[in-house]
Amino acid sequence: MSRTHADIVAELQSRWPEHKVGRSQARVRALCDLLGSPQDACPVILVTGTNGKGSTAAMIDSLLSALGLRVGRFSSPHLVDLTERITIDGRPIADEVFDDLVEQVSPLVRIVDEQAIDGIPMTFFEVMTALAYVAFADAPVNVAVVEVGMGGEWDATNITDAVVAVVAPIDFDHTALLGSTLTEIATEKAGIIKAGSRAVLAAQAPEAARVLLARCAEVGAEPRREGIEFGLIDRVPAIGGQVLRLETAEGPLGDLVLPLFGAHMARNAALAVAAVEAFLGRPLPADVIAEGLESVQAPARLEVVRRSPTVVLDTCHNPHGARATIEGITEAFDFAPLIGVVAMMADKDVSGVLQIFAEAMTTVVTTTIADTKRALSASELGELAGEAFGADRVREAPTMAAAIDEAVRLADEAGAGAGVLIAGSVYAAGEARALLVHADASTAGGSATSERVVWIEEGEHDGT
Repeated sequence: MSRTHADIVAELQSRWPEHKVGRSQARVRALCDLLGSPQDACPVILVTGTNGKGSTAAMIDSLLSALGLRVGRFSSPHLVDLTERITIDGRPIADEVFDDLVEQVSPLVRIVDEQAIDGIPMTFFEVMTALAYVAFADAPVNVAVVEVGMGGEWDATNITDAVVAVVAPIDFDHTALLGSTLTEIATEKAGIIKAGSRAVLAAQAPEAARVLLARCAEVGAEPRREGIEFGLIDRVPAIGGQVLRLETAEGPLGDLVLPLFGAHMARNAALAVAAVEAFLGRPLPADVIAEGLESVQAPARLEVVRRSPTVVLDTCHNPHGARATIEGITEAFDFAPLIGVVAMMADKDVSGVLQIFAEAMTTVVTTTIADTKRALSASELGELAGEAFGADRVREAPTMAAAIDEAVRLADEAGAGAGVLIAGSVYAAGEARALLVHADASTAGGSATSERVVWIEEGEHDGT
């Protein structure tokens, strides 16, 4: 009896999960060697950073597609279905195509498993990364846009020499694996910058900036820096998003419609345009930039998924991203009151995120995330929320569905002007989206940012 799509997905997800990282590329390299090195079949743009890398990758994809190229994109984690991680021509790989791919690759995965390199079989993320590279080689695509899973230097995605290495803003997350200082974290992420590549760098804190520019000098990569070679000149909030003016390779370009909310998304758009121009080695035509940005879709990034009352989804899960989310929702909607639905993983900076949410949310409904042992329970999260919000501003709900119902009830009682924000985890946003959004619904949104510095010329990288 043949396996169903659900069986195949379940078997893949039973492997060592992606939050448990085997810091080695040996296993995924061994598999890709057996597969004929699919990671080298087309040019690759790698995107790393702490926040914003997913939305930046989506914008790069959209810009390249507007140029007429066939684009493959690998992202993680997924919101609802595993196949969302591998897209070709802007669409997730079909279930049947994905299943056939897994069946073809599985015998080779078992060979690597049996070798038990570094004492463990292949991890879930390693297998998914190899599947993505095979899918892109088989399509074939003209260019692959690949979001780094974690870090950079040892990440499974970094088995290729990317022609363009994009570094979104770096901040604190996954500190147990990446390091407890920005210098350590940036050192890991700088590993995607290879000899002869072009590095497109978002503005960073001084510690991270020093590391990234030192890496460029070490390997002979050409840096393109936000605030010097490219950047956001101006932005005006608008209905359904914002209108941008960017510094591009050909100079200032205005009247660019971006259907996503928040200043952080505007800066991600500038980063994406610079990345595509670095890939091409020439300026992008103005009409291509306009079409590419206007066509961007970024589900669960300040995405409106319901009206009356308005319910917004976001994937933020660390203080850096939470600050950007709150600034974005305040600017775009100005809800009064703002009711929060929050679910988080236990290994995140939960208190840091809740402190930021408490500044803007009148009431928070804490809940948990189904089907994961990493998530805090509603009561555990509620206790921590009580410290940030005060117990009288905290409600608890056993499931996401119950939490949404409670938040909507509170918003209805508050009357016109009230809104709901569901945030705290990519997995929480995915669970909520599965409950609230139909498969054919349109999407919009954002993710990331906070304080940054501009780059300083001639080796002085500690300015503001």
